[in-house]
Amino acid sequence: MKIEEQIQTKKKLPLYKRALINTIYTSNWITDEMNSVLKPFDISTQQFNVLRILKGREGKATNLSTIQERMIAKNSNTTRLVDKLIKKGLVEKQICETNKRKVEIYITQNGISFLDKVNLSVEDREIEITQSMNKEELENLSNLLTQLRA
Repeated sequence: MKIEEQIQTKKKLPLYKRALINTIYTSNWITDEMNSVLKPFDISTQQFNVLRILKGREGKATNLSTIQERMIAKNSNTTRLVDKLIKKGLVEKQICETNKRKVEIYITQNGISFLDKVNLSVEDREIEITQSMNKEELENLSNLLTQLRA
């Protein structure tokens, strides 16, 4: 369905506007799809992103600013996200004994197991979302989106 039909406009949109609205609309649609996959696990997309970042550190500690730099949603409140994950037992925070201002953050073994389980559902949905496109189309889409941000 064309974006004009999705947003219910009869106006002929200029090409640049149609492309941008379509990109934003699709981004929100994908976010909604991911939220629906994550909801049964009682985790947000931002919390999921934090867990993936921490797991990618392969057991090494990291800090809030490194997590923030690697977040997909740059406006996320990383401190709040980490605190919520601590309450769920998925992440640990340790204060450095020699520098009390330095906080080291780790994913727990429980967090790794939880993330592995959640990843199965997320990956299944990602495959479903992208199955209408072949490998070349997905590569082109990825390249076009990268070019748009350049």
